[in-house]
Amino acid sequence: MIHAEARAIHVFRERFGEPPFLRARAPGRVNLIGEHTDYNDGFVLPIAIDRAVWVAARPRPDRQAYLIAADFGEEAGFSLDGLRPGSLRGWAAYPAGVAWALERSGVHLPGLDAVISGDVPIASGLSSSAALEVAFAVAWLTLSGREMPRLELARLCQRAENEFVGVRCGIMDQMAALFGRRGHALLIDCRSLETRLIAIPEEVVVLVADSGVRRELAASGYNERRAQCEEAVRRLQRRYPGIRALRDVSPAQLEEARAELPELIYRRARHVVTENDRVLAAVAALERRDLLAFGEGLNASHESLRLDYEVSAPELDTLVEAARSVPGVYGARLTGAGFGGSILAVVQREAVQAASEAMARLYEARFGRRPALFAVAPDEGATVHLHAI
Repeated sequence: MIHAEARAIHVFRERFGEPPFLRARAPGRVNLIGEHTDYNDGFVLPIAIDRAVWVAARPRPDRQAYLIAADFGEEAGFSLDGLRPGSLRGWAAYPAGVAWALERSGVHLPGLDAVISGDVPIASGLSSSAALEVAFAVAWLTLSGREMPRLELARLCQRAENEFVGVRCGIMDQMAALFGRRGHALLIDCRSLETRLIAIPEEVVVLVADSGVRRELAASGYNERRAQCEEAVRRLQRRYPGIRALRDVSPAQLEEARAELPELIYRRARHVVTENDRVLAAVAALERRDLLAFGEGLNASHESLRLDYEVSAPELDTLVEAARSVPGVYGARLTGAGFGGSILAVVQREAVQAASEAMARLYEARFGRRPALFAVAPDEGATVHLHAI
């Protein structure tokens, strides 16, 4: 039993005097490559990770939801009747949004008592919000006696975050939390939502360095970047009427139309267009076990995010710089939306300690504190376990 699961069950027993009816688990994710491509109908390559959000829950006879965040000592409650976008703030908005979206899809929900615990760092770029959404979605479906295809459930959780919480995220995080597979990355075509499992070589480790720089997506430049991509598409459609998203634009087409785009809009589009190509090249490199080429793609992705998309930060650049200086590190890049959060490095197993020490040393020298460092492994998607002991 992992620590977060044990904590959720312990607090539930302590507060409610009985074990939970179920425990629902949904993993965080690390996106290996393909940043800010998902809401542009592009390609992404995440892994579900062996860090997760756990929800221990039981049904209630009324229509009230009572939630305890065990890791923060916080509580929240709301009625399932009358939920509307914007009616809740903070972490409780995510489960409330899931309830709202489930009910709008025709699932009648019972109230619930729930305790939440997890070991996915909050606001670190590892998608704790989607893990929270998915954990509540599978928990509430089980309590309702209903089933739903996982793709439909991913769309529903995305809708909760887009429309109820107000963050215009793509669907990658929810799909990774639902479709992840141990030992594999998940190639997602964000237009068709087709997926393909890509084996990760056992000789490499994905090392995450959390900068400790926190950002709230809804208040960040995320929505602004998305609007800039939409503006690029509108302008490019004058020359290429058939395009629907930046996914449809080739690097050559973008260069042909460069004079018709403001410089900032051009650079935003260039990141997305070239990043889609990098994802497909990374998949091909993994399939032929060419880790040098895979790492080069990660490095190029970070530079594009830093210069063209402008979502990096000095702390992230420092961690990437330190990781790349170590022999045995294939590549490193920021992961997640940026503006803070984490970086990942793909590392030979025997180089993990040296890479960790290099990142900690340079980061502390420049910023006076140490980053949180941990290895992650590709893990399974969301699960529900009934009748905790």
